[in-house]
Amino acid sequence: MGCIMRKRVRQSYYKAPNKKVHSLIAANKITPHVWRLSEANLIESLKAQGYNVKKIKKISYLKHQVSISYWDTKGGVCSGFFSYRIFARWQQAVERLVYNCGSVRQLQQLSELIEYEYTHYPYPFEIQEAINNTIETCNSELTALESYRKTVQREVACV
Repeated sequence: MGCIMRKRVRQSYYKAPNKKVHSLIAANKITPHVWRLSEANLIESLKAQGYNVKKIKKISYLKHQVSISYWDTKGGVCSGFFSYRIFARWQQAVERLVYNCGSVRQLQQLSELIEYEYTHYPYPFEIQEAINNTIETCNSELTALESYRKTVQREVACV
């Protein structure tokens, strides 16, 4: 039998082979289908997206989106599927993930997932901006903390 030549694939130094970047939901970082959003929060978020919502009729929480039936300001019944990413609760969940990073490396890994999110899913500008500010602040704090730890370790080693 002949020898089969396989093309050698260059792998990234930082990523494990065959490791795919996923959304925050697919990576099980956020589980919004267990949330119970208030009617006021739903109405506020939908109005911010340009929908004329008067009252919520029915909500169905799905894994990747929420199905909402509502009465509009003219009295008609409307419905649609909406991304969890338009809600303030999503922003809070992502910011909590950022705050829970214990190192710059963990924050960089989370930032990769968030960048994937930004390129594959629409985010309201205000929510994206707030998340980016949180990442920036935490990155500065973690960098300073890691620098301080290295300094302390060097001082202890010299004693």
